[in-house]
Amino acid sequence: MYRIETHLHTTHSSECGWLDAAALAEAYQKAGYAALAITDHYNRDTFQYLNVDTTAPGDKVGAFLNGYDKLRDACGERGIAVYKGAELRFDECCNDYLLYNYPNELLEDPEKVFRMGIAAFAPLAREAGALLVQAHPYRKKCTPAFACYLDGVEVLNLNPRHDSRNDRAEEYAALHGLLRTGGSDCHRSEDIAAGGILAEELPEDTAGFVRLLRSGKYTIIGKNG
Repeated sequence: MYRIETHLHTTHSSECGWLDAAALAEAYQKAGYAALAITDHYNRDTFQYLNVDTTAPGDKVGAFLNGYDKLRDACGERGIAVYKGAELRFDECCNDYLLYNYPNELLEDPEKVFRMGIAAFAPLAREAGALLVQAHPYRKKCTPAFACYLDGVEVLNLNPRHDSRNDRAEEYAALHGLLRTGGSDCHRSEDIAAGGILAEELPEDTAGFVRLLRSGKYTIIGKNG
């Protein structure tokens, strides 16, 4: 069985992330994880933190993916797979969405993405073969999006500094027949290896990771799970 983290942030690309790639790779290896899905924040605060002008020319996605690149290198040395993800927030509200298996072109214009909102973004993500999961939909300031825009719901978010009301998220996913995920929402040392999923097969790449999620052939795990 393979342990996979689905929700993780680095200090390289997320302002709220405290841990660098080397520390994360070492800690997750010790915790017995075979793969990590990196979901650094893709929002206005991130680009301000990276000192990237979202209105100016330049490779904005490349700057955003600095955390992914560094984590992939650090984990590759330890035999841990890394899957490319992001945690999106649009200007319309404080909801956060985990996005997996996206082409870089989908996020190349942050201003366009931020102003787009979930209703306009969701069909573009699906057309591109990406998977869209709402993170912690019942956390303070968040509300569940219309199910038609979602592929799944994070039903077990184990960030200890927030009340994510996971029971409500579970109910919402069940009501609308959405796929279910769980993750550590790792930002700090105390968050490492708090959760994720357990699968019999290890996906080779991000596309395989999304196929696994779509299949439902995994178990959501928490601490001591």
